[in-house]
Amino acid sequence: MAKSIYLINPKEDLPGYFSLEVCGQGGDDNATLFADLSTTTLAAMVPPDWKIGLCDERIMPVDLECQADVIGITGKISQRNRMIALADHFRGKSRLVAIGGSYASLNPEDMRPHCDILVRGEAEDIASDLFADIDQGRWRAEYAGGKVDLSRSPLPRWDLYPWGRVLNGTVQTSRGCPFECEFCDVIQYVGRKQRHKPVDRVLAELDLLYGLGCRGVFLADDNFTVFRKRTKELLTAIRDWNRTRRKGHVSLSTQVSIDAARDDELLTLCAQAGLRQVFIGIETPNEESLRETKTRQNLHMDLEKAVGKFLDHGIAVTCGIVIGFDSDGPGIFETQRDFIERLPIPILSIGALVAPSQTPLHARLRREGRLVESGAQERSGALGHEHHPQADGPERVDRWDPPALSRRLRARGLRAASDEIHICRPQSRRGSASSGAPGARRRRHQDGGRQVARDGPGRGEALCAARPHPSGATPRRPADGPVRYDALRPDPPHV
Repeated sequence: MAKSIYLINPKEDLPGYFSLEVCGQGGDDNATLFADLSTTTLAAMVPPDWKIGLCDERIMPVDLECQADVIGITGKISQRNRMIALADHFRGKSRLVAIGGSYASLNPEDMRPHCDILVRGEAEDIASDLFADIDQGRWRAEYAGGKVDLSRSPLPRWDLYPWGRVLNGTVQTSRGCPFECEFCDVIQYVGRKQRHKPVDRVLAELDLLYGLGCRGVFLADDNFTVFRKRTKELLTAIRDWNRTRRKGHVSLSTQVSIDAARDDELLTLCAQAGLRQVFIGIETPNEESLRETKTRQNLHMDLEKAVGKFLDHGIAVTCGIVIGFDSDGPGIFETQRDFIERLPIPILSIGALVAPSQTPLHARLRREGRLVESGAQERSGALGHEHHPQADGPERVDRWDPPALSRRLRARGLRAASDEIHICRPQSRRGSASSGAPGARRRRHQDGGRQVARDGPGRGEALCAARPHPSGATPRRPADGPVRYDALRPDPPHV
């Protein structure tokens, strides 16, 4: 008898980087920035005779009475609590529950008690065994995937996705990142050796989304521009593809590192291909903090001028800012405020440095005896342990206490990212070692935080993937002084 599966991408535990909960506050339906790629990709691996249902809870309710044979749940660290709640609910109804995704892969011990099947790592090479075992009623408690050849990743089943209030389709062109940022867990999940989809496969996925009406696409790479030769080849192909679209061009967005600004040819190709917005982890102007965390790609350059180069090519920039490095002193708030005021960036994700469980930062803090059990994992769905920052004395307690930190940010024109601004009690000179466990109270900025809008009005966009929506806006550059977003104009026609 054919089986059935219900794949769920849960809503975020808190308002986050990828969610648009504000759209539901006025009685309207929720919306999301990016269509979910995880459930649609996994759906393409399900045997053809199975019945498949998809739910992206950011834009539709979960069917809590679903009678599918298998309930598949995925999620990031920012979805932890909801993943657990849904898994426990369906197990209580005697459904077979499988959990996978980045959080389960990096924190298997936390998820294992809540599921019948735990899936770690990338699914492409293990999916056939997983579904065959379920079909025969002899599944294992855990399946572990490796680093797959992306040419074998199937075309996502976007035909099953609940399109509607979604701003952008999603295409992943690579997995992995060669950088070594101490606080980031990307390399622990998908590796330092970046793997790439063939160019023709990327274009096939763009064709699929275009046919469904998408005119905005997020390229879901952790660092799209890091391998310049390959990126230029892909951008050239996308540029040529985009120029031939007869029902409107596609606007692209992605994540890059600031060092891409060193390559004018690369930025020109980005603009010609239709790239209109990038997210950059600028982190901090404090070079000692960048060295401390091995964020070397941000060193030896003028960060303000680098951002300006993106703008000169009609590419808007949003960025992540982090506070709470060991090298940050009491003056970091004023330093960051002044730095941000000079940046021509309208949207900022401001957060405290935290240490996800598998990061080098977490390992270092554990060795130094600076992790503190806090229960934050249950409260926020993201963290789990405080740490003792290096400190000069007890006068810094108030400065780094979460409520005090939030007040200080607001007083200086920086709005805290909700309850995520959790740094913690400082370490005295005598030291106060505490035992550590996965999930320290520091985390990667991309996984959460309300975006902080500044310097000008936002721009409305149609919340329907079936209709083209306007390309992003870029700032006018005044004759003198810093670039500001107080005057918006349409993007130049690069395509």
